[in-house]
Parts: sequence; structure tokens; C-alpha cells
Amino acid sequence: MTIKQLFATAPITTVLLISFIGLFIIQLLTGVDANNPSTEDLLKWGANALPFTMTDDPWRLLSSAFLHIGLMHLLFNGFAMYFFGQVAEPMFGSAKFLALFLLAAIGGNLLNNYVTWQGILDGTGQPGISAGASGGIMGIGAALLIAALFKISVNGLVLNLKSLIFIMGINLVYGFAVPGIDNAGHIGGAVTGLVIALAFAIAYRQRAKATQINPPFDASLHIHPTYQQHTGYNNYHNSHHPADSNKAKNPAILWQLLPWIVMLVMSVGFAYWWQDMHQQLLQVLAAIE
Repeated sequence: MTIKQLFATAPITTVLLISFIGLFIIQLLTGVDANNPSTEDLLKWGANALPFTMTDDPWRLLSSAFLHIGLMHLLFNGFAMYFFGQVAEPMFGSAKFLALFLLAAIGGNLLNNYVTWQGILDGTGQPGISAGASGGIMGIGAALLIAALFKISVNGLVLNLKSLIFIMGINLVYGFAVPGIDNAGHIGGAVTGLVIALAFAIAYRQRAKATQINPPFDASLHIHPTYQQHTGYNNYHNSHHPADSNKAKNPAILWQLLPWIVMLVMSVGFAYWWQDMHQQLLQVLAAIE
């Protein structure tokens, strides 16, 4: 698939890929090592790290999702975004797809910071640094799992559940097997994607039910006996009755808002989660001083 074809099918996926690659090229032009960027360089370009993210730089929850630690990291996430995005974006819609990616990235980074912070409090951990689109991509992958489970189709095609489980499993196993991989970020992104996708799936099914034509015989409708006896069904009246049409449309519109409501609630929850860790961190820093 060419860039032009990808943009026509999945514009947000294309823009995200261009932003990943473009940021990496800009880093190289400013002297950042392509394979082993320094901690200072990663912090400068927006990596997620305690205590910065949880004190004065909450924007790192998002900026780190566009930053990659070396060329291999970029290639791995770039291919995953390419394959997942060209399916997920047409299925969920560009706006919802973008919101899903961003929220999954934030959720992954917040869980990473929470696990790191708890480790510091327990004396078993230390501040770390993380970057990459993995959390957001795992969220997209998890959303596709739910879509396959609920048999949501895109262009008449239904996703293969076993293949998706296999791909997601490889990512999780790879994360636990290789040192330095942000497992908490992967899990946080995946859980975020699952919750949002459940809202998509429920809305999808309810909209389908709401827009179905009523059963062939409905005693509540007043049909002329002669017409009823002659035809044996009332589809004509049913499909052209204005009141029935409005009843079908209203629930469909309401269910269409469900994913946005869930994502709004999650956004508020993430803000409170950040605020809670922020206050804890400031109290500890104040006590140390």
C-alpha cells in the first residue's frame, strides 16, 4: 500500500507515522545518536520520566508517545502502527481512533509512573525513563481484539480473533522477556484500549438493534384488515412511518455518543490519578528538603 493509499484509507495513521519518523529525523539532525540516545537527549525531547512528568511536565504523558529510543524501536512500533492502524481507523472512525491512541498512551504512561513510584516508596525501585508509541499501539491492538470478539466488521470483513491474540501475546511475552521494556506501559495501554473498545462494541450492537426494521407483524399498528389479509405483512407501513423512523434514529444517536462519554470519563479519571501522584510526590520531596 502506497502512502497515498494509506492516507486515503487511514489519514490519522498516516499522520502519526509521519510524526514518528519526522521527529526521529529531526533528532538525528541535531546530533542525537540513532541507536543509543542519551538520557539527557531523551529528556530534552519529551520522554516520560519521574519526577518530571508527575511534577511540572505532565505534557510528557503525550510527548513521549511520539519519541522513540533508537532506530529499531521506531521500526518495530512503526510497523505495528501501520498494520493495526489501517484496520482500526476505518473501523472506529478517525476521530475516535486518534482519541483511543492518545488515551491509551496516557494510560500506559500513568501506570508506568505509578508502578515506578510504588517501587520507590517500597525501596525496591528507582526513577526510570520511557518513550515510544507502544502503549497507544497496545491500546489499538486490544481494541481490535474486542472488535473481533464482538464480530464487528469493516467493509464486510471480520477480524481473525486468534491472529490478534497471537500478535498481542508476542508483544507481551517480548516485553517480559527482554530487560528494559516498559511492561507497565504496555499493560496500561492495553487495558485502556479494552475499556474504550467495550464502549465501541456495546454502542455498535445497540445501534444495530435500534436501526433494525420492526418484526413483520406488529399488533400495535392499525392496519386496514383488507390490506393486512392481502399482504400478510406490514413492512410498507413500518418502513415509511415517520414516528417509527424517529424512534429508530434517537436511540442510535444516543448509543453513538457512548464511546465519547466513556473516553471523557477516562480523561477525568486520568487527571485525578495524575493529581494524586503529583501531591504524593510533592509531599515526599518537601519532607526530604
